Amino acid sequence: MARLSVNLNKIALIRNSRGANLPDLVKVALDCEEFGAEGITIHPRPDERHAKFSDIPILKML
Repeated sequence: MARLSVNLNKIALIRNSRGANLPDLVKVALDCEEFGAEGITIHPRPDERHAKFSDIPILKML
């Protein structure tokens, strides 16, 4: 069982509402791992209002 897993959906929501890649979801994920997170979670929705399906392959490569 992971001690800390971070859900990035709200970070992705902020990014999407700004219409740019700020905050950068990959950078946030890497920062979370650097600071001790053992897991990163996203839950893409069909409307992609939070994390997008295109985020999955990018985050999976980390």
